[in-house]
Amino acid sequence: MKLLVIGGTGKTGRELIIQGLAQGHVVTAVVRKPDKIKYSHPNLYVEKGDVLIHENLERVMKGQDAVLSALGHKRFFIPTNILSKGTQNIINAMNNYNVKRFICITSLGVNDSRFKLGLYYTLFTIPVILFFYFLDKSKQEKLIMNSDLGWTIVRPGQLTNGKKRTNYKHGLSVGSYVLTKMISRASVAHFILNQLDDETYIRKTPGITN
Repeated sequence: MKLLVIGGTGKTGRELIIQGLAQGHVVTAVVRKPDKIKYSHPNLYVEKGDVLIHENLERVMKGQDAVLSALGHKRFFIPTNILSKGTQNIINAMNNYNVKRFICITSLGVNDSRFKLGLYYTLFTIPVILFFYFLDKSKQEKLIMNSDLGWTIVRPGQLTNGKKRTNYKHGLSVGSYVLTKMISRASVAHFILNQLDDETYIRKTPGITN
């Protein structure tokens, strides 16, 4: 398939690119700083672009089969709309070029998975450190849910840099109200790529943890 990856310089985005290429897909990565992509491949195309500028997405969207978003940032302590505005631009460009499949990473603890990232996140990390970030994630999810796309919102537990595993847990009831469940970025990428030819979670919000 022809895959457009958003957020390819992040750790999860890099896993999507590397694993996607290994599976034989043609990958286009839209990144603000192309020099951060340290590897090359005949089927990898790196395009400089910013998701907050809709024209940047319009010029790379034509002909894509699916869009995979690992969009994120580190502006935790100030109100931002990077996730929601960027995602709206993605949705608009997909609609303009009739690209239907959209898989987006958010997090357990957002919207109807509230509290499922465990007590530590529920009582401290989200309200104290990630309040604005999760508020924007909530808006991001609602924009996707209100679209006409064939979307899947993937909600991982706490992300780690561990090895790829294939025996992870996934589903609509995954998570814990008490413990913080974890999952490696490599495993999340593996799960996302498996959704490209699986309709189980279309227009659904599966969680994923070890």
